[in-house]
Formats: sequence, C-alpha cells, structure tokens
Amino acid sequence: MLTPTDDPRDDLRDGRPESAAQRADRNWADVLQEVRVLQTGTQILTGFLLALAFQPAFADLTTPQRVGYLVLVGLSALTAILALAPVALHRAVFHRGMKPAVVRFGHRALIAALTAVAVLLTGVVAFVFDVVVGAEAAVIAVVVLAAVILVLWIVGPAFLRRASGESRTGDRRAAGEKGRG
Repeated sequence: MLTPTDDPRDDLRDGRPESAAQRADRNWADVLQEVRVLQTGTQILTGFLLALAFQPAFADLTTPQRVGYLVLVGLSALTAILALAPVALHRAVFHRGMKPAVVRFGHRALIAALTAVAVLLTGVVAFVFDVVVGAEAAVIAVVVLAAVILVLWIVGPAFLRRASGESRTGDRRAAGEKGRG
C-alpha cells in the first residue's frame, strides 16, 4: 500500500492511497480540465468582442466606449495567456520531474485567470449595457454581476472551506477521544 510523503506541502492526509507522483498527476489532470473550461469561455468572449468591431453600429461608439472596448480586448488576451500559462510551463519543463511545482504554478495561474475573467465578464456586461441601454443601467448591471461573482466565487467557497475545516477538526477530536478511551 502506498503511504503519504513527509513533505508538509503535500496534502496526502485526505486518506487516498496514492504516492506523491500519483497525486501530482491527478492534480495536474484537474488543472488541465479547469484550463479547458476556462479557455472555452475566454475564447467565446474574445470571439464576441472581436466580432463587435465589424458591426455597423461600432462606428457610433463614443470615444470612452471605444477605449473601454479596447481595454476589454486586451484583458481578454491577458486572460487567455494566464489560462494557458500552466500548459506553457509544463511544455518547458516536460520530463524534468517538476510536476508538483507545475501544479502549484497552475493553481496560481488559474486563480489569476479567474480574477481576470471576473473583471472581463463584468466589463463586457458593462460595455453591452452602456451601448444598449445607457451608463446608469451599466452601473446597476456591474454591481449586480459583481455581487453574484463575489458570492459564488469567493464567499461561498470560503464558507465551505471553513465548514469543512471545522468538521475535520471535530472529526479528529472525536477520533482522538475514542482512541484515548
């Protein structure tokens, strides 16, 4: 049977009987799946943004709207670069025994990409609402969307981590008390 490593950065304490290499392989597969999902969404948003420039109504945009549009195109490219960074790093260090480091980098790059996606989504919605309805509606849409992102992407996961940590602590205490008795 495989046993956890002594590396404190290795989270093998979850009861899965896998080696550090197997854990890194599984975590890398998770990172790649998340990259696929994120990249698909980013490509759709980028395609939408690029198509806008070729619409007849694009000529009617104000200067601030054009600047906002170009910022969104740049942010869309940055998001794609961030999402693909783990894959680029993996290619650069392939077969060098660095998978745990690649997984850690991938995690950080995906967090950065998700942050960029949150800003990009909010910006695209603001841009569309501004062009279609007006600046006041854009502000309302941004506030609502930012609140939804905050709750679903930050508050909800933080709550789950906290609840999970409390239950694990309680489980460990209960197990320790049983062992003593």
